[in-house]
Amino acid sequence: MFAPVYLDWNATAPLEPVVREAMLPWLGSRFGNASSRHEYGRQARAAIDEARAKVAAAVGAHATEVIFTSGGTEANNLFVKGAAGLMKPGLIAISAIEHPCVREPAKQLRRADWTLREIAVDRAGLVKRTDWLAVLATKPGLVSVMLANNETGVLQDVAALAREAKDAGAWFHTDAVQALGKIGVDFRALGVNAMTLSAHKIGGPLGAGALVVDKRLELAPLLAGGGQERGLRSGTENIAALVGFGVACELAAARVSGENVRLCGLRDALEAGLAAHGMRIFSAGAARLPNTVFFATEGVDGETLVARLDRAGFACASGSACSSANPEPSHTLLAMGVEREVARGAVRVSLGRDTQERHVVDFLACLGQQMSELNNLTAVAVQ
Repeated sequence: MFAPVYLDWNATAPLEPVVREAMLPWLGSRFGNASSRHEYGRQARAAIDEARAKVAAAVGAHATEVIFTSGGTEANNLFVKGAAGLMKPGLIAISAIEHPCVREPAKQLRRADWTLREIAVDRAGLVKRTDWLAVLATKPGLVSVMLANNETGVLQDVAALAREAKDAGAWFHTDAVQALGKIGVDFRALGVNAMTLSAHKIGGPLGAGALVVDKRLELAPLLAGGGQERGLRSGTENIAALVGFGVACELAAARVSGENVRLCGLRDALEAGLAAHGMRIFSAGAARLPNTVFFATEGVDGETLVARLDRAGFACASGSACSSANPEPSHTLLAMGVEREVARGAVRVSLGRDTQERHVVDFLACLGQQMSELNNLTAVAVQ
């Protein structure tokens, strides 16, 4: 019997068995409120401290710079709204291809008299140099540019952008959710003021994330309460999830180099096959994540193709999982200047630790069959 093949690792990764084992005691025999003074509380606090140290080590940060959140969305909101909450209203600049959990809070700042400017990208999905310099000339207070795009996999030169933004007097944030575990991520080397991470993209649990933030940056908390997480994220900690996050970071950091090479090989084989099928591969000439391929062919609806592939046993995506309810084409592709009709046909395949060469071969064979059937249906409809 055919086993389904999961090719949507950028949406989420399955929980690592080692992570699950580390979490289980904190879902049963071990418990306690980390704010309590007794032994149960001290054990819980020690578990959180250990998890924080592991997350920090995975990205070259200090443990005191890691603020735990419920995920990447909360961490991005904490930076955007938290930084703006303690600054005089001014300009916030974000790249035109940011994830909705950066774009939407940035838009909300308009209600507090902030001005929002989206930084243009070129046809490869990279920040356009001329527009970037024009933005810096307007002296933004806050800047957010993602390290790796969740749809195309394109990598921005965040270190250079952060250096120039800080020279212009701006606080610089990067969403590194998709980068962690796929490439090396170093908070110090990037030189950013804040960086967002998420557990479930690297085989950790859903509902855990972090904002890694320079201690010199003051933020207004989104939640008021008991003062957990240096007063920036009140609420009793989800110990099991944080323990899992720490172990997942430890595993990801240990594997990243080897997985990078392996996944690059699989991605190249996949793209060669897609090219043979006449597919257009977005951002093919840019530096990208080793596991991500975003492609399309004119005249074929991406949602339709994804549904047919799913019925055949291959799970992939027509774009970002967080935007799946939006019938509009990918805002990333539109920002890159891709024609709307072509963008409607976009399909994302993202590979992961369980992906094997045979999965790529089988996917390409299935894709060829589905495309042939769709083309035949189109020919009949035209007649």
